[in-house]
Amino acid sequence: MTNGISRIFGVFAAVKFPRKIQTFINKTYIKIFKIDMSEFKEAAYYDSLGRLFTRDLVKKREFIKNENALISPCDALITELGTIEKGGLTALQIKGFSYSINLLLGSYTPRKDKEKLKNGLFINFYLSPSDYHHYHAPCDMRVLKATHIPGALYPVNLKWLNKKAELFCENERVVVECETALKSRFWLVFVGALNVGKIRFLFDENIATNVKKYEQSYFTYKNLNLFQGEEMGFFEMGSTIVFLGEKETFKALVKQGEKVKFTQEIVTVVKPKT
Repeated sequence: MTNGISRIFGVFAAVKFPRKIQTFINKTYIKIFKIDMSEFKEAAYYDSLGRLFTRDLVKKREFIKNENALISPCDALITELGTIEKGGLTALQIKGFSYSINLLLGSYTPRKDKEKLKNGLFINFYLSPSDYHHYHAPCDMRVLKATHIPGALYPVNLKWLNKKAELFCENERVVVECETALKSRFWLVFVGALNVGKIRFLFDENIATNVKKYEQSYFTYKNLNLFQGEEMGFFEMGSTIVFLGEKETFKALVKQGEKVKFTQEIVTVVKPKT
């Protein structure tokens, strides 16, 4: 049901109405969700609601490159963060609700790799409908693998996080395995949600989400390197990104409930012990 609703909404968002009507729709959306448009072009510029959702920054955000730190991959609210539980390999979805790292990453991620996440760091980023919807490389990194896991498309806002257990594990998602310049391993999990038309990746257009598909898809890459701040892709509407980092390697510089911006340093990185 939720997948069908999202596909229908995606069709509507792609419609290009006559200019005056489209501008009215855009301004109404901006007003309802209280969007700060100071870094973007004016409402009348966007010829569809979808283009407004996926708006680009007018000017690149500046930051100082640091191989010992990760920047936020997106504009978002930190709904939870902390240490991945060693016993059950779980993390907090929201206070009172946990999710399984084993289920979240899916069957294509080897158990030995999942084990390395015990006592590691997790951070949940919630991108609201008002946020900038693009996501970027948090550091100079190598993309190793990607797994598309079909699933439901439940909303991922605070209301739903507080009432549906294992929500991240039930929703459609794309799991991207990455490695820092210091050879530290981490995962970025891009979670779909209600009204998310697609989860797009610029480095691989073969990753197709929100389609009538039930099998997992698995992709591997050789020499796929991204620079810190480089765009990885975008959500066609707001959603969630989960960061998972190996133990004794990543330390959070942010806290639960904090609103973060792309380019803000959020994690320090130490060289893995040999």
